[in-house]
Amino acid sequence: MKNNIIYRLIAFFIMLSLCAPMPMAQAAASKKQVDYSQYSNTKISFGLGLHTDHTVPSGARPSGVKLKDYNAYYYDIRAKKKDPVVYLTFDCGYENGYTKKILKTLKKKKVKAIFFVTEGYIKSAPGLVKQMKKEGHLVGNHTCLHPQLTSCSVGRIKKEIKQCAKTMKELTGYDMDPYVRPPEGVYSVRVLKILQDMGYATFLWSLAYYDYDESKQPGKEYVINKFKKHYFNGMIPLIHAISKSNTEALPDVIDFLAKKGFRFGTLDEIA
Repeated sequence: MKNNIIYRLIAFFIMLSLCAPMPMAQAAASKKQVDYSQYSNTKISFGLGLHTDHTVPSGARPSGVKLKDYNAYYYDIRAKKKDPVVYLTFDCGYENGYTKKILKTLKKKKVKAIFFVTEGYIKSAPGLVKQMKKEGHLVGNHTCLHPQLTSCSVGRIKKEIKQCAKTMKELTGYDMDPYVRPPEGVYSVRVLKILQDMGYATFLWSLAYYDYDESKQPGKEYVINKFKKHYFNGMIPLIHAISKSNTEALPDVIDFLAKKGFRFGTLDEIA
């Protein structure tokens, strides 16, 4: 009888050990790693064929690949005629003294936007990043050092994204929103797949112009005319926050688009 009880106890503990969950390290190791080498890393420099009839411009895309399959977009593919929308996006590589004015304009006009920030920007202006979030804007990832991601290893790409998000959390207390803009608009299918697997949606743009050289600004009227000439439903313009011309033109651009019946959406409507 005593031996019987011992055998039952032994059998019970063996069964428990078989049913117990794997240690975390072992469980992680058992996960199948994605072979990113099967995805093309052919460099694509995003460019546009802008239209003047207010239709969607053509964008540089890999042949046979749908960007939306990788949670990547350069305009709102679901924009409806009865609900015309535009998404204002600002790239922030460094602070040039204009972001406060931009935020003031957005607040006055009751418009929300997204700011894609680098780690360097966060470190130099954490107060402005906090203000962006406090005032209801999205803050997306623009990497740490602004490299062309096609030239980076898988590990480097992940580090660029994770470190930027980590720095934002540490310095502002806010989580980074899960949207990324590849530096210089340079990407590949491999890059899109990695970013998608990291939980990010990739956003390129559907309007851009020479505004990123602070010493060669195009002027306020040039910016306003760009929007008047090329606006369309679902547009995602790229606006550099370092630009004096953009800062001066922004109130008029917003007023023009509003008069055309556009509302100003945020990218979480798309992805």
